[in-house]
Amino acid sequence: MAQIQSMQMIENKPFPPRKQRGWNWILYPFVFIFVVMATSAAWFYLTASGTAYRYMIADTLITSQHRDLAKYLIGQSELDKRVDDYLNRFNEMGQVKDNHAINLPNKSNKDVEVEAIEGKGYKGHILYVHNPKMIRVVTTSIVGQGEQILDMVKRTGAIAGVNGGAFDDPNWDGNGFKPAGIVMSGGKLLYKDVGMEDPVNVVGIDRNGVMVAGRYKPSELIKMGVNDAVTFQPKFIVNGKGLIKSESDGWGIAPRTSMAQLKDGTILFVVIDGRQPGYSVGATLYDVQKILLEKGAVTAANLDGGSSSVLVKDNQVINRPSSSYGMRYLPTSFLVFDHPERVHQSNIWEGIDMTHFNSSNKPF
Repeated sequence: MAQIQSMQMIENKPFPPRKQRGWNWILYPFVFIFVVMATSAAWFYLTASGTAYRYMIADTLITSQHRDLAKYLIGQSELDKRVDDYLNRFNEMGQVKDNHAINLPNKSNKDVEVEAIEGKGYKGHILYVHNPKMIRVVTTSIVGQGEQILDMVKRTGAIAGVNGGAFDDPNWDGNGFKPAGIVMSGGKLLYKDVGMEDPVNVVGIDRNGVMVAGRYKPSELIKMGVNDAVTFQPKFIVNGKGLIKSESDGWGIAPRTSMAQLKDGTILFVVIDGRQPGYSVGATLYDVQKILLEKGAVTAANLDGGSSSVLVKDNQVINRPSSSYGMRYLPTSFLVFDHPERVHQSNIWEGIDMTHFNSSNKPF
């Protein structure tokens, strides 16, 4: 009987009221999220590793059409300073002089090869051109508008090609017709927006097949016998040594196109895909420098990158351009020909008032 009463008392005893448990169980996830966010913010802004990562993201934004967003990471004044610092550093790197020797025997090897490459966070390709004299700068053929690299290759009968130099792209809405700096093709200065005695960063090849990169006056380029050249920067390998000293100076993570030369005269074009999570995010210039130093490059310089980066061979796009709208329309390209001596490049800009085309204030 006592046992029955005891069981009844247990059965009739009310459960602890829910209010005794409080609302803590609901708050726990929010507290956890707050702690994680606070800890992440402290790491992001207050530690050396977090600050380095924050500036890496800012540099990545600086090279994209979302440059202004970088101010939310480092502030507007620091953003302006960072852009100026890069521009000044690139100019300094462009003034480092080459004194290496390129062995240019009779280049009967006309092989043009593509090698797939892969690294941490990126995928890309290297185009090898064993005879540097097979390379020419080709320009758009459309008055008032740039041209896609694939169309340039098909139109001219080229073996292969990559995107070329800088162009004015106000608000990243330009049509690719107006170059920035200079354009040389076949030994002729086709375009310049600077004076003949004003130095500008260039990437190109002289009449002997030797790569030329750095900061030169247009008058110097003509005297040096430069055959084909466009404007871009920086030059980052000189005399077989890298000028970019660390990942933090690698100008962010982005799609890349760069040009280099080996001691035997072979020209390498590196094209890295980017802005495609799950496939290839992109690479820093420090990454590209490491790739090219491992290949034995004695000279290397950066070309236009981002959504401009394109590699074409045998009338096919080899890489994966980052723009969802397809290949960009560009003013210049480096194309490879079986018979470069037959290539006659007209001056598409001759007689055109280029002030009609808005210029960009962005140096990159």
